[in-house]
Amino acid sequence: MSEMDGGLKLGQKVPDFSLTTYEPTKGDFGKFSLQEQLANKRWTVLFFYPADFTFV
Repeated sequence: MSEMDGGLKLGQKVPDFSLTTYEPTKGDFGKFSLQEQLANKRWTVLFFYPADFTFV
């Protein structure tokens, strides 16, 4: 069984990840890195939603 089976629970650390983002105010793409956020001691809120933002 892998460490990620069943998702994360409160208090567990999120595995490191990075992803491509789009910044509409700049009209350009960027990159988000969890490792960089942690190195800069920034709080990070992870929010996931359906692609079309349909409320369930």
